[in-house]
Parts: sequence; C-alpha cells; structure tokens
Amino acid sequence: MVRTHKDLEVWKVAVGFVTEVYKVTKGFPQSELFGLTNQMRRAAVSVPSNIAEGAARNTSKEFVYYLSISLGSLAELETQLMIAKNLGYINETKLSELLERLQAIRRMVLGLRRALKVRGER
Repeated sequence: MVRTHKDLEVWKVAVGFVTEVYKVTKGFPQSELFGLTNQMRRAAVSVPSNIAEGAARNTSKEFVYYLSISLGSLAELETQLMIAKNLGYINETKLSELLERLQAIRRMVLGLRRALKVRGER
C-alpha cells in the first residue's frame, strides 16, 4: 500500500534522474546557465514534484492529472537533451544513456497512470 509519494518507486527513480541531469548540466557553458541548463533542470525537477503533488491529492483522477504533467515534463526534457547533443554539450553515448533512463521513467509513469485509471473506473 502506498502511504506517500516516497513509497512510489517511480518517484525514487525520478529523483535520482534529477541528480543526473544536474551533474550533466553542470558541464554546460556558463552562457547556458539561464538558458538550456535552467530549462533542463526545471523540467527534470518537475517530474518527481508532480508525482509527489499528485500522490498527495484526494482522488485518483487528480493523481492522473499530475502524472500527465510529469509526462509533459519528460517530453520537454527529451527535446532539451537532443538540443544539448546537437549543440555539442553532451555526446551521443551520454544522450543514449539519459534517454534510456528517461524512457524507463516514462514507462513507469504510464503504468501508474493506467493502474489509477482502472481503479478510478471501478
């Protein structure tokens, strides 16, 4: 049984991913601090934050809504990672590694959302 967001594996994995995004963007040029670096960090932080906020809501419908926001942030971050690669800030190997982790989180969020929708229909 889930007591809080901290009991959710997807939240734990997403928090770990935020740390990785911060480490990667630390190596970006200083000129990107208020550009791509900031955007990527905000998108990454948004994922576990919205999972937490949704878990704290009273209904499955509300939780599903916040999970959808998390999915949007993942799509935003995926785009930004590709831009960072195109600009030469990360290499193909690092991009592949990060996208693999991002896809795993996306699958977890989709699975949780699907389970909540089924529960909400009963």
